[in-house]
Amino acid sequence: MDIRTGFRSFDKRMLWTLLACVTISFLSAAAAIAQQSSSQQESEDVVTLKNDVQQLKTQQQLILDRLDELKKLLNSKRGDNPQLAIKVPDTVGVDGERFRGEATATVAIIEYGDIECPFCRRFKQDIYPRIVDDYIKTGKARFYYRDMPLTFHEHALPAARAEHCAGEQEKFWEMHDSLFTDKPGTIGPGGRKSMLTQSDIDERARTLGLDTAKLDECIASTRYADLIKRSSEEAAKMNIGGTPAFLIGTVGPNGNIIGVKPLVGAQPFEVFKSMIDPLLTAAPAPHASNSAPSPATDGATVQAAGKR
Repeated sequence: MDIRTGFRSFDKRMLWTLLACVTISFLSAAAAIAQQSSSQQESEDVVTLKNDVQQLKTQQQLILDRLDELKKLLNSKRGDNPQLAIKVPDTVGVDGERFRGEATATVAIIEYGDIECPFCRRFKQDIYPRIVDDYIKTGKARFYYRDMPLTFHEHALPAARAEHCAGEQEKFWEMHDSLFTDKPGTIGPGGRKSMLTQSDIDERARTLGLDTAKLDECIASTRYADLIKRSSEEAAKMNIGGTPAFLIGTVGPNGNIIGVKPLVGAQPFEVFKSMIDPLLTAAPAPHASNSAPSPATDGATVQAAGKR
C-alpha cells in the first residue's frame, strides 16, 4: 500500500474518531452543565419559594394582629363585650409621675399606650397635637403616659425601655415623641415599617444628643422592667385590653386624679373635647405639694414631676 494512501486512510479514520470523541465530550460536558444549572436553578427556586412563604407568613401575622386590634376597638365601641368594660377606681394616684403641662392644670389625661400600636401612632400624629395646643400649652390639662406594651408587638417593650432610659439623660418626652414619629424608607418584611429596631432607636438618640452607649446599656438591662410591668398590671385590673386607652379626670386637692372616666381608642379630637371641657368649669385647684414644677423639657409649658 502506498504510504500516502495509507496516511490518507489513517487520517480520515483518526479524524472521525477524534471528531466523535470531541462530540461525545462536548455533549457530556453540556449535559453536566445543564444538570448543574438545573440543580442550581432548583436550589435557587427552593430558596425563593421559602422566602416567599416566610413573607406570606409575616404578612398573615401582621394582618391577624391588626384584625385583633380592630376587633378589640370595635367591641369596646359597641360595649357588647363585658370583659372590655373599663372599671376605674374612684381615685387614681399619680404621685411622682412625669407629666406634660403646667403644675397648676386642673384636668389630667392619662394614656395607656403601646409605642408600636398603629392606633396609638394615629392618636399621637393626628389628635394629640391638638390636645397639646388647646389644653396642655394653655395650662388647662396635664398629660401622663403609662406604658402598656402588647405581647404581639416585638419592639414595643424595648421601645418603652428606651424612653425611660432617655429620661435618665433628661430626654424622656423628646424620645417619646421621636418614637411615635414615622420615618421614611424604613419598610421591613411584609411591608411593615421597621422603625423601632435598636439601630433606629440609636439613630433617634443621636439626633436628640443622647449618649447612645449609656442608652443601649440601660435598654439591655431590667432597670425599668418593674415600672412597665406595673403599668400593664394596673391596666389589666381596670379591664383595659387594648391601646390606646385614656383616663380623664380632675386633679384633686391632694394631687390625685378624681372623677375619672375612661375613653378607648384613637377617638376624634371632638370626643376628647366633649369630655375635657365640662371638667374645666368645676375642677378644684390642685395641691401645690404634689405639683411643684421642675425644669421644662419641651418648652415653658411642658414640665416633669417625678420619674414614674
